[in-house]
Amino acid sequence: MQIRRRSSLWFLLPIVFNVLGGIVAYFVIRDDDPKKARSCLLLGILLAAIPVLLFVVPVLVGITILPHFMPQMPQHMNYI
Repeated sequence: MQIRRRSSLWFLLPIVFNVLGGIVAYFVIRDDDPKKARSCLLLGILLAAIPVLLFVVPVLVGITILPHFMPQMPQHMNYI
């Protein structure tokens, strides 16, 4: 089986459409250029994971340390 080199423009698909673009690029070019197909798929997964990590990690860290910085309210506070 002869491996045919595919254009590097295939990397635009996962860059624009993240995981979906990586999956499409993988299945289209996997027989001709398996290394580039795998790279497209991994690029799509990585580009989809970056925003999730940038949002989820700070939120989880903030939720876990927030109670330590909140002032404690007295339990027997009387209101008029």
